[in-house]
Amino acid sequence: MEFKEVMEGIGKAVDAAGVAAIVIGIIAASLIAAGALLRRRKNEGHKTYETYRRRLGRSILLGLELLVAADIIRTVAVTPTFESVGVLGLIVLIRTFLSFSLELEITGRWPWQKSPAKEPTA
Repeated sequence: MEFKEVMEGIGKAVDAAGVAAIVIGIIAASLIAAGALLRRRKNEGHKTYETYRRRLGRSILLGLELLVAADIIRTVAVTPTFESVGVLGLIVLIRTFLSFSLELEITGRWPWQKSPAKEPTA
């Protein structure tokens, strides 16, 4: 087995892991949200929705990270041409923008911003 074939296989495996992370995350978040809605008390619908969105966003972020890693593996190890590196750069740029946008949606701040300090409880 050649190096390129091994790297292609690894790239496909990481791609599959990225898709699996997204799909499993969607299923898990949906089941947890459905369970929360079934056990719901008054005025908890908004909290369930926010938690559901946060869980979905996290699974998508994880999947995007894995998909970018797979693209890098395949481009660098399998087809390191100027054209493939240019396409990789564009893909990474788009996925990075998506990741930053999702992070902003999930946490309400950019990835490079610190978490707000928790106020001490008395």
